[in-house]
Amino acid sequence: MKRILLAEDDFDFGAILKQYLELQGFEVNWAKDGDEALYLIQKNTFDICVLDVMMPKLDGFSLAEKIIELYPEVPFVFLTARNQNEDKIKGLKLGADDYIVKPFEADELVLRITNIIKRTQKRNQVGTLPNEIQIGFYSFDTNRFELKHNQKKQQLTEKEALLLVFLFQHKNQLLKRELVLKAVWGNEDYFSGRSMDVFISKIRKYLIEDKTIAIESIRNVGLEFKILKKADL
Repeated sequence: MKRILLAEDDFDFGAILKQYLELQGFEVNWAKDGDEALYLIQKNTFDICVLDVMMPKLDGFSLAEKIIELYPEVPFVFLTARNQNEDKIKGLKLGADDYIVKPFEADELVLRITNIIKRTQKRNQVGTLPNEIQIGFYSFDTNRFELKHNQKKQQLTEKEALLLVFLFQHKNQLLKRELVLKAVWGNEDYFSGRSMDVFISKIRKYLIEDKTIAIESIRNVGLEFKILKKADL
């Protein structure tokens, strides 16, 4: 039975959603505000977090930041009544696996949650790699999701780690966007595409000190993770 942390301050909506998710076979812990949700995630283990954006005491975005600090491997989705681009972009930058605007069909939420959990189960592929892999001048700890170079450490989220490893495994190859999206996000929808663009930007920044590494985007085609030889620079 998969366990969900549901953070929703609307009592009627939260009660209905909790009951529906439980009917679908999930175990649901329901928090009525951000502080309660933070307390629950510190005391329990969850397969996914479903977070309302507008909550008292601690809003969904701030809660997500704290969850990432504690458990970067746990996926999360945002629920919101605000269909505003700036909110979506903020959610993307935080690393949300999905962003769902109210009102929505409960069946749709269940499907998205199920797909996200399936993808997280596949993420064990990172753990099957050697404990440390060399990516250009960087070493990457596949257990801790740490990227290291010159005594500096960069903590990656699990999705960032998945993307980095997938690109590295297909280095110096032109990859279609659809292939990367299916491998890391599990679908090719608009939200996932925008999310991938944000994550690519993050990976570029993490690797910026190594001039032999480049992630080149080719419009309407795909991208290529290049590791150049020094002679090619």
